[in-house]
Amino acid sequence: MLSLNDNDFRRLITFIKSSFGIDLSQKRQLIIGRLSNTVVSMGYSSFTEYIDHVLAEKKPQDLELLLSKLTTNYTFFLRESSHFDYFQKTVLPYLEKTKTNHVLSIWSAGCSSGQEPYTLSMILKEYFGNKPGNWDTRILATDISQNALKAALAGIYDEESLSALPADWKRKYFRPTSESGVYEVADVLRNNVIFKTFNLMDPIRFKLKFDVIFCRNVMIYFDQPTKEALVRRFYDATVPGGYFFIGHSESLNKAATPYHYLMPSTYRKE
Repeated sequence: MLSLNDNDFRRLITFIKSSFGIDLSQKRQLIIGRLSNTVVSMGYSSFTEYIDHVLAEKKPQDLELLLSKLTTNYTFFLRESSHFDYFQKTVLPYLEKTKTNHVLSIWSAGCSSGQEPYTLSMILKEYFGNKPGNWDTRILATDISQNALKAALAGIYDEESLSALPADWKRKYFRPTSESGVYEVADVLRNNVIFKTFNLMDPIRFKLKFDVIFCRNVMIYFDQPTKEALVRRFYDATVPGGYFFIGHSESLNKAATPYHYLMPSTYRKE
């Protein structure tokens, strides 16, 4: 395993923090463990050579590989299901009463390989499917990782990933592929999600403000000032009365956040 000297460690974590907001200042051993084989396989004899290359070239494919090695994209359908229960039983009835134009604006920020936005899409289809009036329920789903977005767009998932779904949802919204135990998202879901590349460190300038934002298990990588600045941008991009969901393992500083606290990991703009 390669060694990582103090200067190279500082150069790398400073670049990652300034470019992506991810704080790896306490993750030196993780960086060494996850990147050493990659550095060698790319033909470099040291972290110094590798970091020189990454910082000088800033090639998208190199940055993609770097991020994929140092962050985790673990997710599955109906992960942290209490959020989806609240979304279905509280948020959607509120939106049904108040959205007179029948256009919903929902953002899955840091959508990884697509399980979250597809789960939201199933809930929306189940809720609005038989209701009068044409509802625009399309979801915006963004991630910085091109590989994650490619997987999301492909919409191919194994049996284990789908295990928490009700059996009728699985039959209705997924098609078996030729490979045993592997399923493909049905077009009714695929067409309801708009996938885009987006860096959460960038200004949020989408056309519409959002009724609901999900940003779950993403800010665990950010330090407190970066997190608070991002939450402020989310808040400014949320309509009054809109909801904001974060991961169960995450929390916001109640004194600093402009959102109103509803319950653990659930907030609202008043």
